[in-house]
Formats: sequence, structure tokens, C-alpha cells
Amino acid sequence: MSSENEQVGGGAEGASPEQLALIRESVRKAKAPRAKPRTWRGAELAKELPVARVLVDKGVLHLDRYFDYAVPEELDADAQPGVRVRVRFGAGRHRVREGRREGGGLIDGFLVERVAESDYSGPLAALAQVVSPERVLSEELLGLARAVADRYAGGLADVLQLAVPPRSARAEQRPSPEPPPKPGVPEVGSWRRYGRGAAFLAALASGDAPRAVWNALPGPEWSEELARAVVATLASGRGALVVLPDGRAVARVDAALTSLMGEGRHAVLTADAGPEKRYREWLAVRRGSVRAVVGTRAAMFAPVQELGLVALWDDGDDSHSEQHAPQPHAREVLLLRAAQDKCGFLLGSWGCTVEAAQLVESGWARPLVAAREQVRATAPLVRTVGDADLARDEAARAARLPTLAWQVVREALRQGPVLVQVPRRGYVPRMACANCRAPARCRHCAGPLEAHGSGVDLRCGWCGREEGAWHCPECGGFRLRAQVVGARRTAEELGRAFPAVPVRTSGREHVLDTVPGTPSLVVSTPGAEPVAEGGYAAALLLDGWAMLGRPDLRAGEDALRRWIGAASLVRPQSAGGTVVVVAEPTLRPVQALVRWDPVGHAVRELAERAELGFPPVSRMASVAGPGEAVAEFLRTVELPPEAEVLGPVPLPVTAAGRPRRTGAPPPGEHWDRALIRVPPGRGAALAAALKAAQAARMARGGGEGVAVRVRIDPPDIG
Repeated sequence: MSSENEQVGGGAEGASPEQLALIRESVRKAKAPRAKPRTWRGAELAKELPVARVLVDKGVLHLDRYFDYAVPEELDADAQPGVRVRVRFGAGRHRVREGRREGGGLIDGFLVERVAESDYSGPLAALAQVVSPERVLSEELLGLARAVADRYAGGLADVLQLAVPPRSARAEQRPSPEPPPKPGVPEVGSWRRYGRGAAFLAALASGDAPRAVWNALPGPEWSEELARAVVATLASGRGALVVLPDGRAVARVDAALTSLMGEGRHAVLTADAGPEKRYREWLAVRRGSVRAVVGTRAAMFAPVQELGLVALWDDGDDSHSEQHAPQPHAREVLLLRAAQDKCGFLLGSWGCTVEAAQLVESGWARPLVAAREQVRATAPLVRTVGDADLARDEAARAARLPTLAWQVVREALRQGPVLVQVPRRGYVPRMACANCRAPARCRHCAGPLEAHGSGVDLRCGWCGREEGAWHCPECGGFRLRAQVVGARRTAEELGRAFPAVPVRTSGREHVLDTVPGTPSLVVSTPGAEPVAEGGYAAALLLDGWAMLGRPDLRAGEDALRRWIGAASLVRPQSAGGTVVVVAEPTLRPVQALVRWDPVGHAVRELAERAELGFPPVSRMASVAGPGEAVAEFLRTVELPPEAEVLGPVPLPVTAAGRPRRTGAPPPGEHWDRALIRVPPGRGAALAAALKAAQAARMARGGGEGVAVRVRIDPPDIG
């Protein structure tokens, strides 16, 4: 050791002047190591309001409350309500020195308020650190987060993780720009097409708070109409918030707002932006430099100052439902904001969900629709191909497209692009009996049989075994047909049928935003349809029966929403626009598409659900987990007397290697699920009971290792 030290020392002494200068410069530029947060032992406390109430970021229900900490005098100026802090958490009563509790691990939190005295009788630990003097948590945002946590039986800390983005020190150091002057009242523009459109804009511009459910006309004008509603709200001196389902929709509204107001007059909040840029935009909104926000799901908590309008586009899209606890839906969050801030509310879509129809039926919102003559002037012609047509067209039962669809495609390709909507991405088709359409399943594991490549070999999608002699157990038939053919397979077949026409695909792996207005075939999965310049000449909606046949309460509503979303990109009937849907024409969603009447469909669905006691007329929650854990939870929870428990029933087992849906059991595990239903007006009591039971379970250690998942308003109830 001594010889090594001598070698090191000798090397330094024998270094050249240039090397020594370089070493000194490196030492001078090196940052000093950050000191750990102090324990403030014996430090003087703040003279006024020496107790800070802190929400710790633990994310467990039995700790969903505030904890009191002492405020050292040195942190008095920065320790203001709304700042991020770090505290020592987990020290016991026995770890007390000089009247202060010590020990415990460091944990992040928010300082909620300062008070003169604590309700806690024992010694208090001191704040360890004020992370930043930036007051990121306002009273309004805290109240909204608490309301969301109570509605969804979740914890306040979990909601704030969704509401407040992670800190970026560099973004905080940059000053936000000065607020721009309010714009002038915009022109009514295409809002004239709606009966109350001009009055709605005028109410926003005058400072009123109108509430409307907007059934938008087909075409690309919806983004500009949303932008005009935002500008009208800004003209009244208030702020506006628009939440959209994906980045493509955000880009369209962003472009429309920039065209109306210019650059820098609104903020864009999406997950695609980097953490620093997103936090910088969020800070500009929080500081009042920007009063208009456009973004995806995370923007529903944006702290817009003096909020005058909250707007949501396409509330039936799955992306509006948050996947992280407590899994709130953007529509419900914006409804809470509209009630809390007494601001305007706009729920827009080409279609209409049952929840939107309920808002109108209850009188809480007014309908914003166009006259039937205007709808017929802007909508395309819709034609259907049902089972009777397929029976007369024997070749179509084995081919990908019926004869009518081939004819429509051939004619439309002379005028422009053609959209083909396929309910499934990928290549491998699932097979079904050609006679009775019963799904073809493996004899060994009951998994779905799939046809690979262009051959006729069948293979199980679960166990991988090949099937050489299949016959239908329902009718005894031996002929198979493709149940749902993937987008890539469809694109290949269309490419062979129309070799001179380019074929483009749009799906989860690669989503196109726009396509040129020249003749082409665009094969897309639902929700990934690109916008064509000048609109599509025609659209084919394939395998409609597969979308309608899903065992889900929302199957019809969701199929109609996806069909109308694709058909709205087609040119009007007067310009030759045609839509062909391959589905039984007598079904209610198909008839609603033919008549272009999504509102009527939603109203009838609402009436049926009210008669049967289904959501959204009733409030429902799901409890899922291992069978014994679910049974124990149901025994201990103190439900409201009006509550009705349905089940529990087994959930499908997730196969290893298969995609796992959010909320599904881990691969190979057997879970049960129970549904709990309460009548209108008792949703808050149900959420409170479930939250209390889950918190008690976690407090006594029952939540470790054995999961029981509680979800309010589950999207899939069968």
C-alpha cells in the first residue's frame, strides 16, 4: 500500500505544468456533491404557522390523509402551500431527540397548508427539504384531485401523480412569457350549420357557461369548430381546455388554433413531448401565461386559470380512460371541473355515447345538432351487404369482398382513394364454420384455430398444434371461412385484385396521418384511419358482424361509433361518396348508420339500459382477484343497503405469451370478478364503502401478495 501511495504521489509531483493546470481546472469546474437533506435537529421553528400539513406520495389507501411536520425557520420562506417537499416518513415514537422525531426514509410529498397547531399530540418530525419554491399544487387542483379520488375509490396521491407532471429543474428556471392580450370574438364560420351553433359561440364570448352535447357533421370541419369555441372563450377573458383522444387529433386542433390566433397563444400537452418541454408548457399554464390548452388524456387536469370552457372530443374512445390508478375517465373528470369551476362544457363527437345521451335526457346539457337536411347534404350514401346478399353471392362467402363491394371499389378508384376498415390488425385470420359461423377451436385446448400464410394449414393460436381433420361440433360442417381477416392479409388480397393501384396500411405499428387524394387503397384498423385530401371516394366497412358479435354491453354502440368515424372521412353523397358496410341490415346499429342517426341509437340504448338497470343509469363497480380474496372482500365490505352483488364469476385465464389486457389476471392465474350495482344517487356511497374496505385490507396486511382490484365504472362488463 505504501509503495502504491508513493507511486501516486511521485506521479503528481512529476507532472508537467500543463497537466497540473488541467487538473486544477477540472477540480474548479466539478460540481460540489449534493448534501443530504438535514434533520434540523435543534433548529428554531418558524415564528408563524410552524406546522405544515403534507400529503406524502405513498400511494396506499390506508395512508390517504395529511401528516403534520414542523417547519424549520430556515425553510419558512419557501415552505408555502403547493410546493414539493421531502420528508422523513416511518419513524416510530421512540426515535425522539431534543423534542423532534427523527429517522425514517425520505419520501416526496406536497405541502398542502400551514397551520398554527397540530392535532397530533406527539413530537413532530421537521420538513427535510423544500424541493422547489414553485407552487405547483393550487387549491383548485387539490379540490379536483380529491373529488376524482372520492369518485373512483382511489387515493389522492395517485390522482396527483396523474395531475402534476414530474419536475424539471431546467424548465422551472426559465421564465414563462407574458400573457398575451385576449383575442377578438371569432366569426361563426361553419357553426352556422347547427341550429344553436351561433348562440353557443355568443354565450361563450359573453362570459356565460353553456353546456352542450355536440353531434358533429361528417367532414374535417370539426377541428376548426372546436378552435372557434376556444377563441370565443378567450375573448371573454377566460381560459379553455380541450381534451382529444390521440396526437393526430391534437395536431389538427393545434393547427386550427394557430391559424386563428397565431403562434404562442395556446399550450399543447401530450405524452409525445419530452418531460422538460411538457413541464415547461404545464408551468406556463399554471403561471397564467397561457390560458388555452389542447392535449390528450393527461391534459384533463391542466391548471388553466379562470376556466371558462372544458371540451372533450369523441368520449367513446378507449384512450380517454386512464390505465393508472384510480383509472378515471376524461369525460367524468371534465364534468367535475365544469361543476367545480362553473364553466362551460362541450362534449363533441361524430357519434353519440349513451353517457352523452343521458346528459341531454337529464337536462344537464343541451343538444347541439344540425337539421336533417344538413345531415343529408354532408353525409355519404350508405349501402349494406347482409347474410341474404351473401347467400345469393356464393363466391363472396369464400372471397374477401362481396360483389357489391368490388363494384363500389372499382368505380370509386376512378375518382380518388378508397378506405377499407378491418376490425383486426395483422395477417393471421381466425377461422369459423362456413355454415353456422361457430368459431373453429382446437380439440386439445379449445384455443382459436388460425390459417397461416396463404395455405390451408390450420394451427391453434394457443398451443400451436396443427389441425388436419377439423369438423364443426355445432352443425357437422367441414367448410371453413375467415372469421376476421387481419389488415395485412386484406391489403395483400386487394393488392392482387388491383395490381395497378397502390395499397397503404395504417394500424398500431404504423399509423398514417394523411394520404394524398390520388387513387389508392387504404387498409386501416378502427381508429387509425388517415385523413384523405379532399375526402375518400368510398369506404368499405368489413366484418361488421364480428364487431357487433362481441359479448359486451357496448358492442353495438362501439361498432356504430367506429363506423361513423370512418364514414365521416368520405365525401358527401352529392360528390359520389359511398360507404358499404358488410353487416346484417336489420340490426339497430346498421340502421342507425344508414339513417346517420347516432343520437337516436343512443337514446334507445339509454331507455333499454334504464329498464334493465344497466350503466350509466346505475352506478357499477367491479371487484376482481383470486376467488378466496374476492369472497373475503365481499364479506367484509359494508355496502349501501341498495347495493346488488352480481357474481362472482370466473374470468378467462390469460394464456402465457398472449397479449394481456389492462386489468386482466396475470398469465395462468384463475381470477373471479364480482359486479356491484347501486341505483342513481348512491354512487358516492358505493365508492366510499369500497375505498374503506380496501384501505382496511391493506392496513392489516391483506393487500400484500394477493391482489384485489377495485374499479369504478369498469369499461367491460360483458
